[in-house]
Amino acid sequence: MKTTRQKKRKTFNINGITDRNNPGVLVSSRSLDGKFRFDTKYMRLALEEARLAAAADEVPVGAVVVHRGRVIAKGRNRIRERCDPTAHAEILALRSAGTHLKRERLTEATLYTTLEPCPMCAGALVLARVKRVVYAASDPKAGAGGSLMDLLRHPKLNHQILVTGQVLSGLSRQRLVRFFKLKRKKA
Repeated sequence: MKTTRQKKRKTFNINGITDRNNPGVLVSSRSLDGKFRFDTKYMRLALEEARLAAAADEVPVGAVVVHRGRVIAKGRNRIRERCDPTAHAEILALRSAGTHLKRERLTEATLYTTLEPCPMCAGALVLARVKRVVYAASDPKAGAGGSLMDLLRHPKLNHQILVTGQVLSGLSRQRLVRFFKLKRKKA
């Protein structure tokens, strides 16, 4: 039996193409500050971190922090390795970036991650005052960047983050699906 995929409807705005299901999330084109052309470059670095996580039998999520055009921190899931439920790629990258800059506020930084941040990571990103988050694959079960909820741009919080989604999403989604298929085969 052949199934058909439902197409996501997209609308245009002055900054690029917006997903109609998540109105605040840019999905392609000329994102804010003209940085979209660099998004794929940095997302590929995050995908490499995700590959390293999968090789270590961790869920393949990687993150990269860019500050003033330079990569200052990388992270990948290390939950099993560290026996720490908070050792998500984004949290580890934020910690490393804060140490690198010798401050807790990352106001000029962009975080690239291969999976839409969960509520814990979104909260940490807001507290760190990250300027922008770029993610690859959406997470309809736990995404806090617009899929399930939107903590990154919640109007009642003291900081809202610019969000760009669906950058190289196919590669990230493919890696996640493959990882969990292998896990189910082993079980």
